Amino acid sequence: MMQKPPMLDVAAALQVLLATERPLLTGGAIELLPTLAANGRMLAEAQTSHLNVPPADNTQMDGYAVRAVDCASGAARLPVSQRIPAGHVGAPLQPGTAARIFTGAMIPAGADAVVMQEMCEADGEAVLVKHAPAVGEWVRRAGEDIRNGSVILAAGTRLRPQHLGLAASVGLEKLPVLRKLRVAMFFTGDELAMPGEPLKPGAIYNSNRFVLRGLLENLGCAITDYGIVPDNLQATREALRLAAQEHDLILTSGGVSVGEEDHVKPAVEAEGRLNMWQIAMKPGKPLAFGEVHRAAGGTAFFIGLPGNPVSSFVTFLIFVRPFILHQQGAAVDALAPQTIPMRADFNWPKADRRREFLRVKINAAGGLDLFPHQGSGVLTSTVWGDGLVDNPPGKTIANGDMLHFLPFAALT
Repeated sequence: MMQKPPMLDVAAALQVLLATERPLLTGGAIELLPTLAANGRMLAEAQTSHLNVPPADNTQMDGYAVRAVDCASGAARLPVSQRIPAGHVGAPLQPGTAARIFTGAMIPAGADAVVMQEMCEADGEAVLVKHAPAVGEWVRRAGEDIRNGSVILAAGTRLRPQHLGLAASVGLEKLPVLRKLRVAMFFTGDELAMPGEPLKPGAIYNSNRFVLRGLLENLGCAITDYGIVPDNLQATREALRLAAQEHDLILTSGGVSVGEEDHVKPAVEAEGRLNMWQIAMKPGKPLAFGEVHRAAGGTAFFIGLPGNPVSSFVTFLIFVRPFILHQQGAAVDALAPQTIPMRADFNWPKADRRREFLRVKINAAGGLDLFPHQGSGVLTSTVWGDGLVDNPPGKTIANGDMLHFLPFAALT
């Protein structure tokens, strides 16, 4: 009898996924998009500022621009020589005078400090300055935020709203981004039905379709959803061949175990090859990774996720998410979120030989509570919880132990 190959541990499995080539980084994959339309996209080339931000010294406060030496007494009375709103350029400040100035306005030549209006009192055509400012007080210096010639955004940055604001602040109207990763998805299982359809005896609604599609959308993928494929080998092979033609990645759920009705694994082996199968993790052991041949040459990557809802969700977060980010050209430090050390407010007395990902919730005391049912089919645990505890193989957990917490907010 043929011996089963040992299961890969999570770290080794992730290494296999991230050792693949990255076709989006080669030839013709760059689009130039308006900065306003680039949210969520992957930056293809580093961006450099061609100006200082701010471009000139300006005030952080509403108040009065002065020479610090003129206010050294802490009770100076100075004539107000001018009024400078933001967007206007004042005249040079004469010694012994003050300029009324508003937040963001340029500091006039000759002034070296700003006194906030709360420390001043208007006195006819003059102002009483009740403070002895230091040179540079409440002054934002030119280039204090960004220096001309500095790199403001690195290649491989997944653009978020603050990145777009930074690009706009230095006048970048357009940004070079990688085209969207093209992902095909389908689901196997004759028991699957869609919401709105009558639920026959033995059938279940296909929750995985909604979860996985939403996760792919959050990663900025271009998705083709082939829906539910008939649960037989020939139909599965045909779906793989069709999906491979125009897509970078094929993602499936279900059919990757070892039962007689699990057709995805043999279908991939017939249409391409499997590079990895079965991971030493809980939930989510039956995860497959490989390639499917294209009729015109080349291959599409394939990842087959388990059919159980929590297994599918967790394996996507731990494996598919970093794989997609890697394919999109993300910087290495963006591939795996940092775990947060947090206290266990529960006991987990039975260790598992596999690496476990437990659903937990942050409680009012700043610790973690455990969802009482950790089964791979209990999707409510992912809605109730705030994230996962990454628990090493063979480790029990006692109340008060420090754990490795992965928040859903950093993964979805």
